[in-house]
Amino acid sequence: MAIDTILLAVGAKDEDRAERLADAVAEVAGPTGATVVLAHVFTDDEYDTVLDRLDFGPTDDTSPDEVATRHATIREIASLLDDAGVDYETRGAVGEHGETIVNLAKEVGADRVVVGGRRRSPTGKAVFGSVAQEVMLSCPCPVTFVRDE
Repeated sequence: MAIDTILLAVGAKDEDRAERLADAVAEVAGPTGATVVLAHVFTDDEYDTVLDRLDFGPTDDTSPDEVATRHATIREIASLLDDAGVDYETRGAVGEHGETIVNLAKEVGADRVVVGGRRRSPTGKAVFGSVAQEVMLSCPCPVTFVRDE
């Protein structure tokens, strides 16, 4: 199966694994020439907080894509992909993390999704849920999980 599009879902807690995420997508995208879609999904509350922090006013016509491009982890990964010669675009979306990542994967026609996360106990997943687990179970394409060291 040819890989043309890779969706890399980046979250607020991915700053410590930005280099591993960039390496993971560059390893797949480099040989195939695939385009990477750097995606950051914000919940409604997260989006409002980020808009306030970035000094966007309530009447500013700011898209989630613009907000995502200003996210520090997205900028770091974009720089690493530039260095690796990998084509990418940035997308932002507002919604529940897992469901919205799956919807973005469908929307962009992703052939692979890459998500980061940390190791959690089965009880922790049951009680708190897991975005990565939801994506792995619901995504229409293969998912690569990049965890903390």
